Amino acid sequence: MSEGLITAAYIIAAILFIASLNGLSSQESAKSGNIFGIIGMSIAIIATIGAMVNKGDAGSWSYVLVGVLMIIGAGIGTRLALKVEMTSMPELIAILHSFVGLSATVIGFNSFFDHEVLMGAAKTIHDVEVFLGIFIGAVTFTGSIVAYGKLSGKINSKPLNLPGKNWLNIAVVVASVLLLISFINGTMGGFELLIMLIIALAFGWHLVASIGGADMPVVVSMLNSYSGWAAAATGFMLANDLLIIVGALVGSSGAILSYIMCKAMNRSFVSVILGGFGNEDTASAGDQEYGEHTETSAQEVAESLKAAKNIVIVPGYGMAVAQAQYPVAEITKRLRAKGKNVRFGIHPVAGRLPGHMNVLLAEAKVPYDIVLEMDEINEDFPDTDVVLVIGANDTVNPAANEPGTPISGMPVLSVWEAEKVVVFKRSMGAGYAGVQNPLFFKENSDMLLGDAKASVDAILTNL
Repeated sequence: MSEGLITAAYIIAAILFIASLNGLSSQESAKSGNIFGIIGMSIAIIATIGAMVNKGDAGSWSYVLVGVLMIIGAGIGTRLALKVEMTSMPELIAILHSFVGLSATVIGFNSFFDHEVLMGAAKTIHDVEVFLGIFIGAVTFTGSIVAYGKLSGKINSKPLNLPGKNWLNIAVVVASVLLLISFINGTMGGFELLIMLIIALAFGWHLVASIGGADMPVVVSMLNSYSGWAAAATGFMLANDLLIIVGALVGSSGAILSYIMCKAMNRSFVSVILGGFGNEDTASAGDQEYGEHTETSAQEVAESLKAAKNIVIVPGYGMAVAQAQYPVAEITKRLRAKGKNVRFGIHPVAGRLPGHMNVLLAEAKVPYDIVLEMDEINEDFPDTDVVLVIGANDTVNPAANEPGTPISGMPVLSVWEAEKVVVFKRSMGAGYAGVQNPLFFKENSDMLLGDAKASVDAILTNL
């Protein structure tokens, strides 16, 4: 494969990746966006193998090894994709980010030990690339593992608050800068990389461990950004232009998404990416008493829906866990057939992943045009007859409007302004952020306790 053809293939692949990101910006075009990404990656892999053949500096065994590793990787990826449930997607994405970080770290050390003789500015640039590649990769690796643990419930979701944690973060940054200067000057003969690796691994762990469960959706997109910059650093080390472009695309888009989500949650972007830097400790308010709750039945909910004209359904992670999106879609279909105005209200951080609820509803064939974002529907709750809150908690919690809680200041769906609210939950327990929900105890709120899918199926029967 000629150099010109390889360059052209890289350009086409880069254009397809940009088209893929553009397609993923809306539900209607998401499928085509994925297709563009698949085609672009296929072209990129073929072109990269072609470039490897052109160099001719690898033995035949190297091509066999690459082929075997590609088959193993593709097999593992296919198996995971077919096996994983939508409820487990956030932690799967988190653990996949750790692979990118690990890859950047390994490639960084390989580039340090095996490279052509460099002098002057070229050597300085290469040393900076290696140092930053290993640092970003190590932070991404351990940070992603902690995120996976928190999202899967293997690690406590509460934020870790070490004494003087902010000073620890500052000390890590200062130490890393000093090590970089020492590494460039060759003071310790490359031993700086090993010290930095240990520091970076601990830093990545501490950054994500210091972020509470309420902010974990932001962490997923933040780690996506980190993995992109790790890939870009790898591209510089390997002198691969396409990898640099792709890494920059992923890194910048992940950062932008994190910023948008922080605005939606009224969080400081800098605070979240630095592990809650500068945040004051707040009481969890998980055990606060608000009075007695009122329970209802599927039959009573069905009667309320029959009498209602305007209905809003607010889904959350509990709907995903119960896999209740299909009967919810069927309820929506039946109610709309009766002339009811049924819409969905989606909080930007509902679930454990940006767009989590949108994907579930699209999977169940809910029409896109009745799935509205928080800002589009919040003003309509006072004119809503019935709101069904299915498995959501923190995103509909009035405690966000009160000072001194982990979700204080976070914009939420004002479902309590509706005439009647029915909350579907397994129990009266607090949400992922560990904050009790005053909504459960309001006069216009009823609790339908139990498995969400079973409850929705029972409502269907009574309709």
